[in-house]
Amino acid sequence: MERGEGGAKGTGGPLAAGVRSLRVAELQLPAVSVLPPWRIPPLPVPRVLRFPLAGAEPGVSTIPLLDIPPAVASYRFPRPTTAAPAPVRPTLAPAPAQPPAEAPSATPATKRPFGTRIAPPGDVVRMEERLWFLLQPDLETLLRSCRLGFPRQPFPFQLEGMAFLLPRHGAVLADEMGLGKSMQAISSIRLLIHSGEGRRVLVVCPKGLVSNWVRELADWAPEIPVAVIEGEPQRRAWQWSLAEVPVRIANYESVVRDRELIAGLNEPFDLVVLDEAQRIKNGSSQTAQAVRAIRRRRSWALTGTPVENSADDLVGLFEFVAPGHLDERMSPRQLGIAAADHVLRRTKDKVLKDLPPRMNRDERIELTPEQRETYRLAEEEGVLRLADMGRAATIRHVFELVLRLKQICNFDTATGESAKLDCLKSDLEEVQASGRKALVFSQWVETLGKLEKELVPFGAIQYHGGMSTTTRDEAIVRFKNDRRHSVLLLSYGAGAVGLNLQFSQYVFLFDRWWNPAIEDQAVNRAHRIGAAGAVTVTRYLAANTIEERIDEVLRKKRDLSELILSQADSGEARTGLTVEELFSLFKLPVPVKAAA
Repeated sequence: MERGEGGAKGTGGPLAAGVRSLRVAELQLPAVSVLPPWRIPPLPVPRVLRFPLAGAEPGVSTIPLLDIPPAVASYRFPRPTTAAPAPVRPTLAPAPAQPPAEAPSATPATKRPFGTRIAPPGDVVRMEERLWFLLQPDLETLLRSCRLGFPRQPFPFQLEGMAFLLPRHGAVLADEMGLGKSMQAISSIRLLIHSGEGRRVLVVCPKGLVSNWVRELADWAPEIPVAVIEGEPQRRAWQWSLAEVPVRIANYESVVRDRELIAGLNEPFDLVVLDEAQRIKNGSSQTAQAVRAIRRRRSWALTGTPVENSADDLVGLFEFVAPGHLDERMSPRQLGIAAADHVLRRTKDKVLKDLPPRMNRDERIELTPEQRETYRLAEEEGVLRLADMGRAATIRHVFELVLRLKQICNFDTATGESAKLDCLKSDLEEVQASGRKALVFSQWVETLGKLEKELVPFGAIQYHGGMSTTTRDEAIVRFKNDRRHSVLLLSYGAGAVGLNLQFSQYVFLFDRWWNPAIEDQAVNRAHRIGAAGAVTVTRYLAANTIEERIDEVLRKKRDLSELILSQADSGEARTGLTVEELFSLFKLPVPVKAAA
């Protein structure tokens, strides 16, 4: 409303009726029109409405309750006593009775009154996810519910390794050699497949260990189909695309060669497992780049030496396990803290507390292509020669052929190549990194000489009957006291008797002896009372050769001997190959004179 001139200068100026103006601090507020009170209409008087409530009263129905009280089933959990009872292990598949020399017989390092729990990883922070892990049954119950059996009862620390791997998408199992890393990984893979979380699994390993993984999977997970990636490019392309095979095994060279094929697969792998994962520690290598390029949901690495030369080795390994989790600029302490939840490392002296057990590893090795061809020609020529001789063939003739074939299994007589030597070098790297000692046995002094030249980085020393007593004694002293010497090369003849080498925790049988008793005596140089720890015995066998055939015969004889002479103290009952068995290696008829 516009103010008038008369009302602007005083309070007595005339204004329209019912209109008031207010001025405060030079701010003119708009005028408000208010009706006179006598013109406001009165509110209506409220009226009360009444409804009639006349009608029939509602009826009431009653139902009698049952007089029988409900049944209550209750269970009182027993309280753990001061002396914890032995852990209840699932009776899955009874382990066959085995002689002490063939299976670990150590008492479990720890006895728990309850089963092995699967704890949540450190990167699980949501309360409901952590509760999900805590409410899961123990590992033994899961195994029983899946009705999964073991050919041999696992050690408690191996069950703990499975409980470590199963919940993690990125994990490094860094157990010391001989504690069964592959067994723990295979059993975990088996559970993932049966639970529906693993439909596509890829195992990458060195070429020489492919056949060993096939055998381990057949032993610990016999119901799971396995495909080995090998052959011509078209065949490999078909093998990579197989949808009905849950587990594939490929060597590192195949992964590099088939990098484009793997990248073109429709689905990522649910799990990729690297054996001897130190192969990818150099991030700039083609092997590391090809492996890291594989699309996957889970990444597990198996290695006994996660740090070989420097902390950068662990950083390179984690670029596969958990990319970006570690940085080379971190201090060693920071690296250890950051990697702690992803790495599990156990040594034999920590998990095997009692009398050190003897743990056997049968390492079946594929010969190199050149070595395989040399072996094939030698066997065909030798068998044809014996066949032409007919009944004139003697034990000496067969024995010469066997020795020749065994020597080719060690070193190719044409090229000098040796698949066994490659595996031995890989194993000795781990032994040296752990600061321990190893014994390597062979029946040929010539083989020991070749090994000494190839194993210079490990400070290899020879010990055989061709050396003087003084020289041999000096070799033992140097091997025992000088940390630069990690390997002692021994012949069966000189090294199997009269030596006490308890400070050695690894024994390698580069080639096999004819009599298991001689092998046992050689191994017992390290595996005896007063040994520093568990002794791991690795027996090298060239796959699909005379060595496998001999091993099969000796194994049957050992089992039979143990069964019959279990109370005998003498090992002489375990004899080597008979004449009939020697000729049967090549399916040859036994000469009449020899049979008589």
